[in-house]
Amino acid sequence: MHIEEWLETVPAVSVYLLVGLVIGLESLGIPLPGEIVLVSATLLAASQDHINPYVLGASAIAGAVIGDSIGYLIGRKGGQPLLTWLGRKFPKHFSAEHVATAERSFQKWGMWAVFVGRFIALLRIFAGPLAGVLQMPYWKFLIANVLGGIIWAGGTTAVIYSLGKVAEDWLKRFSWLGLVLALLFGLGSMLVMKWRSKKAKPTAAVTTADSETAEPEPVRAGD
Repeated sequence: MHIEEWLETVPAVSVYLLVGLVIGLESLGIPLPGEIVLVSATLLAASQDHINPYVLGASAIAGAVIGDSIGYLIGRKGGQPLLTWLGRKFPKHFSAEHVATAERSFQKWGMWAVFVGRFIALLRIFAGPLAGVLQMPYWKFLIANVLGGIIWAGGTTAVIYSLGKVAEDWLKRFSWLGLVLALLFGLGSMLVMKWRSKKAKPTAAVTTADSETAEPEPVRAGD
C-alpha cells in the first residue's frame, strides 16, 4: 500500500487523542516529545483532509491546560519530596541544577514563568508541578496556564499547518528537490547535535573540577 493511501486510513480521532494525551502527560511533568508530536500531527493534517486542524489545535490546547493543572495539583500535594522523586526517576530532566534554574525563574517572574515556560521545552515539564510545589496561587497559575496553552498549542498548529499547505503545493512540483532538502535537513540536524554534545562535555568537566577543588567553608564556633 502506498504511504499516502495508508495515511488516509489513519482515524482522525486517534490523532486528536494521541496529541492531547502526549501533550497532557508532558505538561503534567513526564518528559515526552509533545512539541514534536504536535508538529508531526499538524503536518499530517496539512496533507490529509480528514484531519481537522481546528479540532487538532483544540485537542492540543486541552491537553496542555488539563495536564498543567493536574501537574500543579500533584506538586501542591507532593511538595519538595516530589521533586526529589522526579530527580531519581528522570535525572536528565529533573536534576538538581535544572530544578534550581526553574525555581529561580519562578521566583523572579512568577506567573510569567508559567506562561513563557510553555514555549521552552525544559520549563514546559516543570511549570505545573513546580508552581504547585512553590505554592503559587491557583488563579494566577490558571490564567498563565490557559493563555500559554492557547497561544503555544493554537499558534503552533496554525503556523505549521499554513507552512505545511504551502510546502505541500510547492513540493508537488519539485518532488525530487523536496527529497534532497529533507536529507540535507536530517544531516544538518545530526551534525548540530554532535557539535552541541562535544561543546557540552568540556563545560561539564570544568564544572566538576571546580566543585572538586572548592574548599569547604570553615565551621565557626557556635554553629
